[in-house]
Amino acid sequence: QGPVCTNLGLKPGQHLTVKGKIAPNAKSFVMNLGKDATLLGLHFNPRFDAHGDVNTIVCNSKKVEEWGAEHRETVFPFQKGGTAEITFSVNQNDVTVHLPGHQFTFPNRLNLSVFDYFDTQGDFILQSLSWE
Repeated sequence: QGPVCTNLGLKPGQHLTVKGKIAPNAKSFVMNLGKDATLLGLHFNPRFDAHGDVNTIVCNSKKVEEWGAEHRETVFPFQKGGTAEITFSVNQNDVTVHLPGHQFTFPNRLNLSVFDYFDTQGDFILQSLSWE
């Protein structure tokens, strides 16, 4: 478990940019954005080789203990031992995930008006976090 941020206050029109280093022997890492640890509007999980997925980004939402339907992205711009910069842009009805050379949107299934919570887990070393 990496750092946990609370009271972020991210609203539609705002962005959160995460920079860090991926472990050389990485299997997967996770970034969660939501209201708190139990209400996750976006569970962002790049998997190098985990849970039967290889080089796949799996996204989901979580309401208390209930996960939604998994969304898979096959574009995988991450490298073991490399650096990563990911920007999450909060919109009214979804979150746009900006990756190197690729972007996609994930619906705001929980209808969160504010994203207050962020955490990282797994094979990712957070170097900087900025929002505007």
